[in-house]
Amino acid sequence: MRLGFSTMNGPSDVRPDVLGRALEERGYDSLWMGEHSHIPASRTTPYPSGGELPQNYIEMMDPFVSLTMAAMATKELKIGTGVCLALEHDILDLAKTVATLDVLSGGRVLFGVGVGWNEEELANHRPIPWKARYRGLEECVTALRSLWTEHDSEFHGQFYDFDAAWSYPKPLQQPTPPVMLGVGGKLGTQHAVRWADEWMPMDVSLGNVAKNVGKFREAAAAAGRGEIPITMMAFGNPTLDTLKMYRDLGVQRTIIGAARDGWQDPATAMPMIDEYAPFVEQLL
Repeated sequence: MRLGFSTMNGPSDVRPDVLGRALEERGYDSLWMGEHSHIPASRTTPYPSGGELPQNYIEMMDPFVSLTMAAMATKELKIGTGVCLALEHDILDLAKTVATLDVLSGGRVLFGVGVGWNEEELANHRPIPWKARYRGLEECVTALRSLWTEHDSEFHGQFYDFDAAWSYPKPLQQPTPPVMLGVGGKLGTQHAVRWADEWMPMDVSLGNVAKNVGKFREAAAAAGRGEIPITMMAFGNPTLDTLKMYRDLGVQRTIIGAARDGWQDPATAMPMIDEYAPFVEQLL
């Protein structure tokens, strides 16, 4: 099992180029960044963890710009969106952005996508009903795959509609960068089985991770998908035993950094990276 690291990607965080080099030097396989294009100043959607929304969410920088910086400072480190809120992007622009990053990085992009948690944020972007966001994301990814693989790309759906178009460059990874669905729950799992290349859940399962992974594998087998790779987003500061448990469940990668102890303080990033670096080889 490989280890990756996730950052909030704020202006006060460790610079992406410095962070990328540090991770690669210590044997980590990937760097991950999420996104929020903005946070509506007035909203009814509660912060999922409860309480006031941390300032870090408001200050998040653009993941694609930051990941480009990290890619240019490294040679082998994979760069991932964890996750890209794809419904909040123009489809043609997003296809070109991801493909360009994949070309410039030498084929190192891992394209994590999700539906987000902020209803007002999505409403500011697209007229997709909140209840239809999973269906909208499936359609979005289908359209992106067309733009990445076909010379005359054309798509006509409920939420996305464009006539034949030439969209270049194509991603260096063929046919496309891995599309990793960062969702949990029954509905999210169903979508991951139906159309994602990989599943990327967050372990907030209160000890039910083995059961959830088992159910996912059963659903994938029943759908004829076989072994769908799993990347686990660890929550907090997992112990070595927890990481070994993920590995023994067949998880291919675990991402640490999310909600780490003191996560709102950028100064806690490098100590965590150093603390977990000895585990990299132990988990292979």
